Amino acid sequence: KGGKFMASKVYFANTRATGHNSSMIVKLYKLFEKAGFDEFIEEDDMTAIKLHFGEKNNTAFIRPIYIRKLVEAIKEAKGKPFLTDANTLYVGERANSVDHLNTAIANGFGYSSVKAPLIIADGLTGKSYTEVEVDLKNFDSVKIGADAYHADSLISVAHFKGHQLTGFGGTFKNIGMGLGSRSGKQMMHSTVLPEIDENECIKCKECVKWCPEDAITITDEKSVIDHNKCIGCGECVTTCPTEAISIEWEASSEGVEERQVEFTYGVLKNKLDKAGYINFVVNITPDCDCTPWSDEPIIEDIGILASKDPVAIEQASLDLVNEQPAKKGGVLNESFPKGDNKFKAIHPDTDGGVKQIEYAEEIGLGSTDYELIEI
Repeated sequence: KGGKFMASKVYFANTRATGHNSSMIVKLYKLFEKAGFDEFIEEDDMTAIKLHFGEKNNTAFIRPIYIRKLVEAIKEAKGKPFLTDANTLYVGERANSVDHLNTAIANGFGYSSVKAPLIIADGLTGKSYTEVEVDLKNFDSVKIGADAYHADSLISVAHFKGHQLTGFGGTFKNIGMGLGSRSGKQMMHSTVLPEIDENECIKCKECVKWCPEDAITITDEKSVIDHNKCIGCGECVTTCPTEAISIEWEASSEGVEERQVEFTYGVLKNKLDKAGYINFVVNITPDCDCTPWSDEPIIEDIGILASKDPVAIEQASLDLVNEQPAKKGGVLNESFPKGDNKFKAIHPDTDGGVKQIEYAEEIGLGSTDYELIEI
């Protein structure tokens, strides 16, 4: 891709280092400057660094020492950086702020390491969100973690890797799925309306309080959701203390890809010219950092990319991965053809992540036409 006059600039640093000036930490700082991130951070801007703190026992997440360097760069630009993510939909070690922060600190993201506070964007239990109008194909509005939406500027720091539902996870997964509230994540994952399991329901009526459409009836005799009223907002799913209203996971890869891009649009709606994007195209594991393990990478490390265009950086990252030979000992055979979509081969029920890039360009988030500039 690239080469045209108006191509989006994507800056790239490889993983080679032959001296203290070519350390990956130094290169990250240079990328920050080259990509012009200091230009959109104004004095006293509360600047969200959106990253994935890693699940317990996962080892592929981005190292805290890189994040510390970004914190320093933002402070130099007179911004006020904080690290953020929103709670997970699935029940793991990051489904509420207490567990989430404990996991982040256990994985090395404490203040003593990164020199910035950690704020979970959608609050203690995922109920602190802002409803943002988007008027797009799948959603009229989306639910974004309030503390990320109200930040003055944003830097997305994504670990580029495979994902079992969206083919790959990069910038759009990091921002859209990542900063959707817990109920927002349910909206992205499925269009299937929830049901109540009578055997698990304890009649606490917490779901009734949170249902915006009065679609739930809980009596001694029955517990039902009226699907004529239900809008699939996911509030009941994330509220139920006994999982009587279970999480719905949809198998349609492209549908989830589109919906997470619409959430990305919602996150960026008030900061399109106040956001920068970094993709770590290293340690490219077959699965997401949400898993409590990390498999052997599928290819050798490539480097770090930075851009002000989220579509361009995703396209460039995908192209770089597909151009590399498969790694010996990884999930792909060494004879896997260079140029073919590796993520589609690993996750054959997906399109390899192509739809999210195409749809993001379609709704105006950026351009697939890019110029790769190595620093």
